[in-house]
Amino acid sequence: MPALSFIVSMAVYMLLLFLFLEFTREKQGFFKWFFIIALFSIPLWFINLNSWFRWAKTISVLLPICLVSFIRIANDGRHSGKKWAFFQKKWWLWFLYAILFLNIAEATKTDFEMGNYFNAICGIILCITIPLPFKHWRIAKYDGKNNFAELIADLPLAWCLLYVTWNAAFVYAENTSYFASSICILIIPEIWMFTKKRTDLWLMGRIYTLALHILIRSSYDIFSPVMNSGAWWNPDLCKYWGLANLVLHGGYLVYWFFKLRSKDYVIKRSAMAYNY
Repeated sequence: MPALSFIVSMAVYMLLLFLFLEFTREKQGFFKWFFIIALFSIPLWFINLNSWFRWAKTISVLLPICLVSFIRIANDGRHSGKKWAFFQKKWWLWFLYAILFLNIAEATKTDFEMGNYFNAICGIILCITIPLPFKHWRIAKYDGKNNFAELIADLPLAWCLLYVTWNAAFVYAENTSYFASSICILIIPEIWMFTKKRTDLWLMGRIYTLALHILIRSSYDIFSPVMNSGAWWNPDLCKYWGLANLVLHGGYLVYWFFKLRSKDYVIKRSAMAYNY
């Protein structure tokens, strides 16, 4: 496939994804109804989805994203009453945490099944090091200027970058044909959060770009004709990429472990001093 086809199609797709993130951040009516209406595409899924992983991925992304819209609306500071009370429970943040955990776990399971063990271990490390919701996740209050009821997650920048290289390596091994299109949905959340100077927006950017990508792939394959990257497959690259990821993720795990212990130590020392 000519290089020009990749350049043009990937550029157009990334622009679409960026604009989509802008609308799903600011336009409540848009993000409220888009994915609900999109669920009417379910009959097309039976034509385009051909494995348990594809079905699991589609269901575990598109159904929760509908709930994310209502959680954002319910917690924007402008809605109250019994109609919204159900979505204002704190445990919804744990539900979103579980969805992120599940999506990483699904890919990790597939990595193990493919024999991509180095990268699979990286998936486990990412699951272990996800910041817990009770301190690090929240819905921003709507002010119409700087905040639009975004899903905020204080994920370390290093974790976000490691997620990108882990997921890219997974897609490369699982289906290289879609690697080029997947690179688009991995890069755009990074660009988006840097343009906003808000690293805490990365998770929202990731889940919305992934949801749109999954919706398109489940409904109709528009990627193969214009950005089929199957010819990029190289088993040695796959193997050494996984190994490089393991070194990076392993280093992050050590850092995370000692940083966590250091925080616990400070808390214990502070408590002892207070009690004394």
